[in-house]
Amino acid sequence: MTISEVELKPCFLTPKRVKPEYPLLVYLPGMDGTGQLLRSQTAGLETGFDVRCLAIPRKDLNTWDVLAKSVLDLIHAELEKSSQRSVYLCGESFGGCLAMKVAIQRPHLFKRIILINPASAFRLRPWLNWASQLTYLVPSELYDVGALGLLPFLASLQRISRSDRHELLKTMRSVPSETVLWRLSLLREFEVDEEHLSRLTQPVLLIAGGSDRLLPSVTEVKRIGNILPNAKILVLPDCGHACLLEEDINLYEILKVNDFLEGNADMGRGLEVRG
Repeated sequence: MTISEVELKPCFLTPKRVKPEYPLLVYLPGMDGTGQLLRSQTAGLETGFDVRCLAIPRKDLNTWDVLAKSVLDLIHAELEKSSQRSVYLCGESFGGCLAMKVAIQRPHLFKRIILINPASAFRLRPWLNWASQLTYLVPSELYDVGALGLLPFLASLQRISRSDRHELLKTMRSVPSETVLWRLSLLREFEVDEEHLSRLTQPVLLIAGGSDRLLPSVTEVKRIGNILPNAKILVLPDCGHACLLEEDINLYEILKVNDFLEGNADMGRGLEVRG
């Protein structure tokens, strides 16, 4: 996928070698919307999945419903190529909210759902909600400084490699200030009907960083877990908000250890921690 295509409309980033015989795993990224920060997990996940990462254009100012429809259109386009396979939906932070919106629109489409530090917890941080509204007053040239200051809240920096810290900061700075403001407004307004959530009967794995300094993710996954009929909660005690960047976290192994794989997604024995 070229950069120009990514800038035009939401699309899936595709690995060099597609695996149509494997279950499709669709990853919905955090606030940056790039999908690039999954790179440290991709090698492990490709052991048992055909991986697609959503990339949202940097200047995209669409609503939750429009974004959800784009994701579903992209998934259906993939299934037209190879229809007889399971679909796993994985959303992290902002993408966790989007994943809920997508799943309740097509509750029977997904075999498994994984939500990681879902940013639906945003409403539980009144000071963050209040501060996000004041960001309209911040000159855009100060956003680089703000991104640097936010880094310790986004991630447990001592658990992330130097190159991944650099990539995280670069990715944060790549999103225009007006897009950040728009996505913050989406989080402030985010809600999903609990009755609709309760109709998701497939297994759902709720992962929370126990040391998340940005959002009360443990509280939020427990709340969501009480609504979903078939949910399992996993708290990673030392992990921060951007836990998939941390060096000792391997999402594929987490799914395997928690019996969250089925069929040919459950391939091989142990993996190296970082692929």
